Amino acid sequence: MVTKLSVNINKIATLRNARGGNTPDVPKFAMDCERYGAQGITVHPRPDERHIRYEDVKALKPLLSTEFNIEGNPKEQKFMDLVLKTRPAQVTLVPDAEGQLTSNHGWDTITHKSYLTEIIAEFKKAGIRTSIFVDANTKMVEGAKETNTDRIELYTESYAREYTINKENAIAPFIVAAEMARELELGINAGHDLSLENLNYFATHVHGLLEVSIGHALISDALYFGIENTIQLYLRQLKFSN
Repeated sequence: MVTKLSVNINKIATLRNARGGNTPDVPKFAMDCERYGAQGITVHPRPDERHIRYEDVKALKPLLSTEFNIEGNPKEQKFMDLVLKTRPAQVTLVPDAEGQLTSNHGWDTITHKSYLTEIIAEFKKAGIRTSIFVDANTKMVEGAKETNTDRIELYTESYAREYTINKENAIAPFIVAAEMARELELGINAGHDLSLENLNYFATHVHGLLEVSIGHALISDALYFGIENTIQLYLRQLKFSN
């Protein structure tokens, strides 16, 4: 089994919004990513629509041929309605605060167990696979299992930050968290600050990794290498995973 690459296209929408108009064309870019080898497309609409807009999500759904993953905080009814109407392959629940620059922590799955269980049941009833954004903490993984989620997404910012200092220490809690997830029969995704520098080491040490969602680093690399070549470079890092 090789880990799948889902490209987060938020930064393309940020670039478009900076100038107005429709350049770059977000749906076309997403379809090109698929054509160049991406196995999924991820978007993370936020209430202020500072990058991906809700209308973008609706436009993307009928155009994509790979897995569509929508991330966001379900506390916003608008987000709930969007996901239930769009019915992507997967919804990833992220505990973002309003106005937050970027995701910076996972769910406390113990404190929010009842809330997450209720939300997840609603999505699963609609036939949407669910994933919960969690830190590499076995207690949070165990708590995720209690919500009946299908998968977890390991929040990898701490790994990326520590990788250049001591990669063995950086990866250690993720190996343990992934082992717990496998024992509990939870699917494993990962994302946040994964890059060409650190992706292969992560994917070859975290066994059972089904999918990585990468946006900022991949789009930044594409400025130098071009998007087609960049996607192939990332896929190469995943070639011998698991």
